[in-house]
Amino acid sequence: MSTYKAPLNDMRFVLYDVLGAEQEFARLGQTDATRDVLDAVFDEAARFTETVLAPLNETGDRIGCRFDKDTGAVTTPPGFKQAYAQFVEGGWTGLVSPVEFGGQGLPYTAGVPLKEMIDAANLAWGNFPLLSHGATDALLHHGEDWQREVFLKPLVDGTWTGTMCLTEPHCGTDLGLLKTRATPNGDGTHSITGTKIFITAGEHDMTDNIVHLVLAKLPDAPAGSKGISLFIVPKFKVARDGTQGDANAVRCGSIEHKMGIHGSATCVLNFDGAQGYLIGQPNKGLMAMFTMMNTARLGVGVQGLGLSDRAWQNALRYSRERLQGRSLSGVKFPDKPADPIIVQPDVRRMLLTCKALVEGGRAMSYHAGLQVDVSEHAPTQEEREQADALVGFLTPIVKACLTEWGIECTYQALQCFGGHGYIAEHGMEQLARDARITTLYEGTTGIQALDLLGRKIMQLQGAGLKIFLGMITQFCDAQSGNEGVAEFIGPLREKTAQWQQLTLQVGQRAKANPEEVGAASYDYLMYSGYVALAYWWARSAAAAAASRHSDAFKQAKLETARFYFARILPRTLAHAAAVGSAASTLTALDEAAFDA
Repeated sequence: MSTYKAPLNDMRFVLYDVLGAEQEFARLGQTDATRDVLDAVFDEAARFTETVLAPLNETGDRIGCRFDKDTGAVTTPPGFKQAYAQFVEGGWTGLVSPVEFGGQGLPYTAGVPLKEMIDAANLAWGNFPLLSHGATDALLHHGEDWQREVFLKPLVDGTWTGTMCLTEPHCGTDLGLLKTRATPNGDGTHSITGTKIFITAGEHDMTDNIVHLVLAKLPDAPAGSKGISLFIVPKFKVARDGTQGDANAVRCGSIEHKMGIHGSATCVLNFDGAQGYLIGQPNKGLMAMFTMMNTARLGVGVQGLGLSDRAWQNALRYSRERLQGRSLSGVKFPDKPADPIIVQPDVRRMLLTCKALVEGGRAMSYHAGLQVDVSEHAPTQEEREQADALVGFLTPIVKACLTEWGIECTYQALQCFGGHGYIAEHGMEQLARDARITTLYEGTTGIQALDLLGRKIMQLQGAGLKIFLGMITQFCDAQSGNEGVAEFIGPLREKTAQWQQLTLQVGQRAKANPEEVGAASYDYLMYSGYVALAYWWARSAAAAAASRHSDAFKQAKLETARFYFARILPRTLAHAAAVGSAASTLTALDEAAFDA
């Protein structure tokens, strides 16, 4: 069975030494978010995730959720409901929610390490409270006053959970095709009819009510995505005064049998004239839904990070204990019958790959979280707008790259175990199976790539990219005289210049052929992720050298940065070459000839 230990030392290094979060919170007026407060929160989060959630991970995978076809009820795995009750009792559901609705009002950034710990300890369990935060955001920004008053308080205190209902059997990415209908009842409510699939935590036994946020079309709605509205549809009817009534006409039709996350209920939901309330303006539902979806996408990126870290921890432990053969350069442990496999260069390659992607990814995702706080609390409108543009730019990179790297890290870690990784005994194959979903839900990697290149770069003229490139340039200029990181500054400047050139190159080609955007998007996304991580490793090396951490910690950061620049950053060469190739390499072959 795999184990988990929250990496508090590195989490604090990223927050305080790399990002300067404590000073930033003070600047933003979030005066309650002192280091003492945050450290106490993280200590308790580590205790909860290590001792309550992590031991349930294997049980959830082995037993999974159970569906009663006669009642439509879903029973979660043993211990899940009790763990959620402890989660609610500890006030974790409202950690970063507004005080006026019962939350603790801590910065969004403070919730990112908590989420990483939850997902590393038990990803399937973590999916049940996952979308409540997104539902809270959607209601905060788009709901009416009475809707915020009635629905936010139980969502914040955890007595209710939220879902996001987009996908239908015939309709995934292209939401303009959805068939779910909303008919006005004449009393301020609507009757919602249709079927939604792949609904995470759409039915369960943990809470008294579930608040579904449902995309549907009004009778007079325009065709396509411009005719989509968003509705609140609770499992049990809720009156405007907050009174909970009878069961609503929404029922779980089945749960999916999946490759992984067996402890997470992935539901088919049937709405049969269910009572719902419109959120925001008619036909403006996508805008409200994207408020919810963007935080969910950042959250799924953190899922990839958490799984990567747990897999790496267990691979490191096993590699230190497993005795096999001798070092090629001579015996390292003469008192043992063989050397531990960590002396082998290829095992070190796998371990360092995981370490570099995990620790660099942690800095990247925590920084994205910090920009959410800046976008909401910065003293000037200009700074808030810049932070918002930066969050929009970083979201597809964080979501896609951290989940793609999550697959890589869990498989690399499994490989360290050899045949023992393939069997269930050590729990590594569960981590690999669970990681596979993260590149799929909340928008596949391909969708993230199109969002980055097609929307954030082409449509928005690269506003976020310009800000991020400016950050890199500013860092390089500031560190130009620092011999401790001089070896990273030159390569980082080169990649930054190439990033700009590739962006212009694709933009020019796209003027003549729009297919060039889709053809280049995946490799452009991955190139962006690797250069962004190079920046974070250079910053981490500089921050470590200037910190009060031990010499061993500083040396580990420096050597891992060197490994990243030497062994992983060169992947950008292949991605840049692919971005530079014409779309015709993908489109020239007639579809009928694929199987010729």
